[in-house]
Amino acid sequence: MNLDRERYIEAARTRAEALYAGVLVPHRSCGIALAETFGLPTGSYQALRRGGLTGEGTCGAVVAGTLVLGELLGDPDPGGPPTAVLKDAARRYRAAIAARVDGRPDDSCNVRVAGFPDFAGAARQKSCTHLAATVAAAVAEVLWDVGQPQPIPRAPWASDEPPIPD
Repeated sequence: MNLDRERYIEAARTRAEALYAGVLVPHRSCGIALAETFGLPTGSYQALRRGGLTGEGTCGAVVAGTLVLGELLGDPDPGGPPTAVLKDAARRYRAAIAARVDGRPDDSCNVRVAGFPDFAGAARQKSCTHLAATVAAAVAEVLWDVGQPQPIPRAPWASDEPPIPD
């Protein structure tokens, strides 16, 4: 077991969990929690809230994971082709999500939350908090495994702990 790898993955998981849960800081939507976990601008990620704002789109956390990988590993030239590392990361990410999230990475938000009669209720919030944390861990695992770990900024509620990896 690589302790640095495990520490990196756990840092991403716990940061996303805290951002989404809204206990230590105000609640972030799933997409924003994922972007903020990896130190990315959050503006466009707001559109992922509740499955593209309507509930009909793919789970915002799952989509955010793909977008994070694209921002971090994609070609900065808008006319450039997808990078080899991004293609590899995308395949790894889809497999990781399918393995960790009930084998259904493309389910809409509405499908995922159908079992929770109260969308604002604690049970749905707990489920989505866990999902956001799971996605963050999967993204971190993929970044590490393709040799491209990105710094996870120090959490605003943390002590003087440096970004990971430091």
